[in-house]
Amino acid sequence: MAVDKIRVLVVDDSAIYRKVITEVLSGQPEIEIIGTAANGKIALEMIEKEMPDLLTLDIEMPVMTGLELLQELKKKKSPVKSIVLSGLTHEGATATIQAMSLGALDVVLKPNADSYQAGTDELKKVLLPRVKAIGSTLLRRKAGAPSRQDAPAVAPARRRRGSYGVVCIGVSTGGPPALTRMLPKIPADLGVPILIVQHMPPMFTKSLANSLNQVCPFDVLEAEDGMVLKPGQALIAPGGSHLKVVRSGAKVITKITQDPPENACRPAVDYLFRSVAEVYGGDVLSVIMTGMGSDGTAGARLIKSKGGTLFCQDESSCVVYGMPKILVENGDADGVFSLDKLAPAIQQSVKAGRPVCI
Repeated sequence: MAVDKIRVLVVDDSAIYRKVITEVLSGQPEIEIIGTAANGKIALEMIEKEMPDLLTLDIEMPVMTGLELLQELKKKKSPVKSIVLSGLTHEGATATIQAMSLGALDVVLKPNADSYQAGTDELKKVLLPRVKAIGSTLLRRKAGAPSRQDAPAVAPARRRRGSYGVVCIGVSTGGPPALTRMLPKIPADLGVPILIVQHMPPMFTKSLANSLNQVCPFDVLEAEDGMVLKPGQALIAPGGSHLKVVRSGAKVITKITQDPPENACRPAVDYLFRSVAEVYGGDVLSVIMTGMGSDGTAGARLIKSKGGTLFCQDESSCVVYGMPKILVENGDADGVFSLDKLAPAIQQSVKAGRPVCI
């Protein structure tokens, strides 16, 4: 019999949040709440007994924290996935990035609402779509549905051998663990700067940059206004702001803006990609990775129209196959790669000055 419900365990020491999250997720035909837990120890016992597919996970809890729970699950090689709910604090951001290094897939901000109903409404907007998107992937995999594997396309004839000036990456749900796995495989001598838009709240992108900086052979920084782009450096768009690049004489520099959100996102991939296309023309290697929604579609197509290159992460290695899917199915991608093959594809293509499909 086909599996048709994503089994969710709600883990939070706040009785109010357990109630709100349960209310938000209940009543959805594809979601089954299998229980709640007030700390990591209780959750661990329930996981072993009930075998949920997904946790909504608080970090700061008594007895056993969310981080300690994730460490235990990693030791046990548990297949259960998790979405972290965190407060908007530096401590919360740092702990959340640590949680993602232990396998958590995404972060949702706990609402700072004036009323119970307002908090419920906010979580319906931000938590429910993530649970559905991640759950859909998990259900397909449990059911044994086939997914698209590596399918490198033939390099476009209009891309002449030359040189890339920049690599730009757009990523969302599942991005932090994917970036942590992929970026360190890119060598320090790649020869071009890397720009990244990861959909995350303010503060969290700073913690992500710090975490990646510790494992990458090049500098990884949260972008600030007026930074000069240079090889041996990756810049991450700051959460809550847009990142774009502009020419300043012979240099290319960053601009951080508070322009309106695009595709309900700020930072937005499309916003960065438009500016990159304007500055670099076709000398761009763009990459769209795991994430829900369609942010990056228009920007990637603009880069392609100028003779640039587009690589996409494949379905089988995406946490949510949303952002790459539209581009792959429309035939826009010059190469479709598993997460482990993206870095060598980027490296070899930059070295060759044209798309290299490995």
